[in-house]
Amino acid sequence: MPKREEYPEIGDLVVCTVQNVKNFGAFCSLDEFEGKEGFIHITEVATGWVKYIRDHVREGQKIVCKVLSVDPSKGYVDLSLKVINDHQRREKIHLWKDEAKAQKLLEIVAGKVGRTIDKCYEEFCDDLVESYGTLYRAFEECAINKKALEETGYKGEWVKDFVAVATENIEPPFVDIAGHLELVCYLPDGINHIKAALAQAEKKPGKDGTEVTIQYIGAPKYRIIVKAKNYKTAEDVIIKASDKAISYVSKHGGEGKFSREAKK
Repeated sequence: MPKREEYPEIGDLVVCTVQNVKNFGAFCSLDEFEGKEGFIHITEVATGWVKYIRDHVREGQKIVCKVLSVDPSKGYVDLSLKVINDHQRREKIHLWKDEAKAQKLLEIVAGKVGRTIDKCYEEFCDDLVESYGTLYRAFEECAINKKALEETGYKGEWVKDFVAVATENIEPPFVDIAGHLELVCYLPDGINHIKAALAQAEKKPGKDGTEVTIQYIGAPKYRIIVKAKNYKTAEDVIIKASDKAISYVSKHGGEGKFSREAKK
């Protein structure tokens, strides 16, 4: 979204660009806030004693900090770098990059519907952010399901253009989970029944992109892999697919069991 004009709140994680490093701390611009700057005191740069501050921060560096205090009357935003862990840093940078991409996509949408960026926010983007959490998430949902906006109740000439831009520029996100199937059949033609059971479990990609594939490990073990748009869907699908295979082979003189493979 456009850079915000207000100040961040205490506890917020913010993306910063280091502008000026002094012996006592570092001055940074807040990338998500229009014209706002922050300061990291040397005691908040890293844990322990900091001998050379430039060993930790340097001009032009992108960093993620936590807001410690804000004084709008004086234009002060005190920041801490040392309290940010690697997971928080990666997650915040990822979200920031996603929103930067969403802003570029919105520029395309604005051109198609003949609106300014500000007008787009006024007419529909603020509502989308309210509904989906972020503008990028709205684009992402449209890439997954072209009728997402329509199903949520959005109407207007902008909808088709928004969806078109999303589907052209965003590859739907998917997750993969896996498990192990053990299938045995004691009939003379048992191998044929096992093949049929595995065929029951497999699923080619549908409209939502969900897919189930089977890999041979070594009789009687098989690996079942599910690709879906989220973990909840994937978990439901892998259980149902496994149950289909086990049910089929059980009805044809065999037995089977399923075990979930741990997430990596």
